[in-house]
Amino acid sequence: MAEPTTSSATTLRELTFRGVVLGGLITLVFTAANVYLGLKIGLTFATAIPAAVISMALLRYFRDHSILENNIVQTIASAAGTLSSIIFVLPGLIMIGWWQGFPYWTTVAVCVIGGTLGVMYSVPLRRALVTGSDLPYPEGVAAAEALKVGAESEEGAEGNKKGLRAIVVGSLASAGFSLLAALKVLSNDLSVAFRIGGGGSTVGASLSMALIGVGHLVGVSVGAAMLVGLLISYGVLLPTLTWGHLPVGADVDDVVSSTFSHDVRFIGAGAMAVAAIWTLLKIIGPIVGGIRSAAVAARARRGGEVLGLTERDLPIGIVAGVSAAALIPIALLLYGFTHGTSLAGTMGGTIVVSLVYVVVIGAVIAAVAGYMAGLIGSSNSPISGVGILTVIGVALLTVLAHGNSDPTNSTALIAYSLFTTAIVFSIATISNDNLQDLKTGQLVGATPWRQQVALVIGVVFGSLVIAPVLNLLGTAFGFAGAPGAGPNALPAPQAALISALAKGVFGGNLNWGLIGLGAAIGAVVVAIDEVLSRTGRFRLPPLAVGMGMYLPMSLTLLIPLGAVLGRLHDRWAERRGGDVELTKRLGVLMATGLIVGESLFGVVFAGIVAATGKEAPLAVVGEGFGTWAIPIGVVVFVAAVLALYRATRRSAADRAS
Repeated sequence: MAEPTTSSATTLRELTFRGVVLGGLITLVFTAANVYLGLKIGLTFATAIPAAVISMALLRYFRDHSILENNIVQTIASAAGTLSSIIFVLPGLIMIGWWQGFPYWTTVAVCVIGGTLGVMYSVPLRRALVTGSDLPYPEGVAAAEALKVGAESEEGAEGNKKGLRAIVVGSLASAGFSLLAALKVLSNDLSVAFRIGGGGSTVGASLSMALIGVGHLVGVSVGAAMLVGLLISYGVLLPTLTWGHLPVGADVDDVVSSTFSHDVRFIGAGAMAVAAIWTLLKIIGPIVGGIRSAAVAARARRGGEVLGLTERDLPIGIVAGVSAAALIPIALLLYGFTHGTSLAGTMGGTIVVSLVYVVVIGAVIAAVAGYMAGLIGSSNSPISGVGILTVIGVALLTVLAHGNSDPTNSTALIAYSLFTTAIVFSIATISNDNLQDLKTGQLVGATPWRQQVALVIGVVFGSLVIAPVLNLLGTAFGFAGAPGAGPNALPAPQAALISALAKGVFGGNLNWGLIGLGAAIGAVVVAIDEVLSRTGRFRLPPLAVGMGMYLPMSLTLLIPLGAVLGRLHDRWAERRGGDVELTKRLGVLMATGLIVGESLFGVVFAGIVAATGKEAPLAVVGEGFGTWAIPIGVVVFVAAVLALYRATRRSAADRAS
């Protein structure tokens, strides 16, 4: 497909005030939704495509709107899908009892400073992993196609209306089902524990439309990989590890849950660690080449050579200057975190070592995340997996630099390690979706430096809303494992895992045998995936397998189902003929609506819980109705999901008629 020429691109508006405002508003909403979803199931959703559709539907009413302006809107909004990954770490500070809430300006500073540095890192990565590689970037390409369709014809404008309608209908259906569950007229949680010989396991599912949407977006390969992880954990590991620990009369559910939390998730951590290291080894060469290419382009510009619009990154001098300048506020953040604690006055050398670690490992994780985003899409972000390596590295480095001889400082050192890991996360996560945006920009003829500026703007908008939403959810529900957490506490699975790893390092009781077993499993999965990659027919993403191993089944079982439904929808589109890509896109947008609706309802419901102080403030029936609520929930859920896919097909058929 031909790319737009430079001459045509120069006549189009790109980085505009109205685009920045619209992108900022979308970022605020989607960031809130992603924070809730990430704390609930440990996954976030990519926001670029729905943001592009919303932008096209709204900006077409303004004069001189352009494809490049819509691209800037989705670029800004993409920060919602990436920066919100900070929730994979920060709640750990609540879980260990160090923070009682999320300090607003500290949280904003971590996100803004780290996110900006992450944008700087993405400049050479663009040349290494976007223009200089054949990675598919599925979501980046899909966003570009959506933008092109909207720009090329009046039919595209009608398609934008239908796309926006698909998001709205999906959102309303998802929020409506969540409301019925909050009213307690139906149940959205199914689970049963059982014995297998001398051991035990459990089967459960959360009737969550957001999980169906996530499955549709990540696709069959990732869904199948997560199912493989589930089978390993619940079909093999749990029965084996609980064998002989279930005497007559024992509570099977308690034993299985405890074994999963304290053993199985560490095995999953080992599997993801191996997958992350393997990915890094594969992309070191292209990264070095990208840095060299950026330096060559900078010399050419200084020599008077005029580069094409699509080759104009932020100058490498600005990138280096901002990266160096960012070290000062990062050092101040680390110093401020220890000020007034038992660590005050003893952390000078440790802070210096931590700074080097933040810069180097931040770049490494940015590269790994960017590569995986290009390979399988941002929705299957590997950030949580490589974050496990990060926190272990930070904790070990802190022990070496500061020592761990005084047990009274143990909690403070754990908190310091988590805070340092949070900064690394904020640096690294932005490249996960940033490179998708830059791929979209490459395909529509956008100017890279304007997109990079837009990403910094998106980082600022997203940073403003993360702390309030975290505080709201923490007040309403709490976080599982934190002091005073109730039965409805949000699992925050990655934060729980990462904080447990830090505790294990400083407590000297980290079970390296479990992590080693996970590493062995991960190595086998990597080998299988490499073999499958050579057949070109199927993949088994190792990080997705690891995620399926350590996330609770109730939060992941429906993701493979959503992936199957998404594949069936796409195959129907291919058999039906007509405008196949647009029909598929309507399915993607409906699935996105499922995620947005449930997530936003979760944020609103959290506000109601916090205001009333009741765990079920909207309940209209008593606990005795629970027996009926379960079958009602199953019937309504199945009927609603099938009805939504039928409605999406009818909308696509109407478009063709």
